[in-house]
Amino acid sequence: MRTQINGASLQYEIIGSSGPWVALSPGGRRAMAAVKALAQHIAAGGYRVLIHDRRSCGASEVLLGGNAAEHEVWADDLYALLKQLDALAAESRVFIGGSSSGCRMSLAFALRYPQAVRGLLLWRVTGGTFAAQRLAREYYAQYISAAQSGGMAAVCATPHFRDLIAAYPPNRDKLMAADPQAVIAAMTRWSQGFIDEAGYPVIGATETQLRSIKAPACVIPGNDNTHPKAVGETLARLLPDATLNILFAEHLNVDVVPPEAWAVKEQEMAAMLLGFLNRNKF
Repeated sequence: MRTQINGASLQYEIIGSSGPWVALSPGGRRAMAAVKALAQHIAAGGYRVLIHDRRSCGASEVLLGGNAAEHEVWADDLYALLKQLDALAAESRVFIGGSSSGCRMSLAFALRYPQAVRGLLLWRVTGGTFAAQRLAREYYAQYISAAQSGGMAAVCATPHFRDLIAAYPPNRDKLMAADPQAVIAAMTRWSQGFIDEAGYPVIGATETQLRSIKAPACVIPGNDNTHPKAVGETLARLLPDATLNILFAEHLNVDVVPPEAWAVKEQEMAAMLLGFLNRNKF
C-alpha cells in the first residue's frame, strides 16, 4: 500500500489484523521486505505489525535535504503514518522497533514522541568511532563524490539510487530536478552528524537522552564492529527499564556480519521479542 506522509510517498504493509500495534524497521537502507519474515512471526503471536519503506529506502520517495538527521525524519514520518492508520487513536501506544538504522529511528521516536511508545525493540545497536566513520562513508560520502563529479545523473547511476528509481520511478525526476550543491550540503551535514556522535553511548542519543526514556525496552546487541556487542550492552544499562538479550555470545572482528547470519536465528530472536511484548502489552 502507498500513502502520502509529510509530503512524501511512502510504501507500507500491515501484517496481522488485530492485537497491539508493533512497528518494525530494518537496518541500513534496506526495504521493508528485510523485516517481513520477522513481522510475520510477531503477528502470529497476536500482534498487528506495521512495516514500511522509509524515505530513500525501498519503494518510497527519496529524501534529499533538511536540517534534521535522517533517522529523525524517519521517526516523524512513522509517527504521522501511525496516526493516519489510527494506531494512536484514543491515546493508544505502539511498540516501536528496528535494527541498526531502524534502532536509531526507534530511539529518536521515543525521544520525540514518548507518549506514543508502549515499548522498544532494539537490535544491532550502532556506536563507536568505527561505526560512525563507516556509516558516514557508506550513507553519504560516496554520493557526495558522485554529485561533485557528475551531478545528479551520477547519483542516479549509483546502485542504491538506481534501485530506488526502479522501485519507484518518480524518484528519477525528483533526483534530476534537485540542485547538486544543495544535496551535497545536506549530505555533508548528515555525514558530520555521524562523526560528531562517535563518542556517544550509541549513535543518535546522548547518555542523558537515553536515561530519559521511560518506556520498557528489549535490547539485543549486535556482534560486529559496526554494531559492537559492548554498545548494545551499554544501551541496556543506560535505559531505565531495559531487558538485555544475547543472541550471539561472541563479538566478531569484522566490519559487518551479513544479515543472513542473523536470519538463521530469526525464530530465536522472535521468541525473545514476543516474550518481551507479552510481558508489556497491558
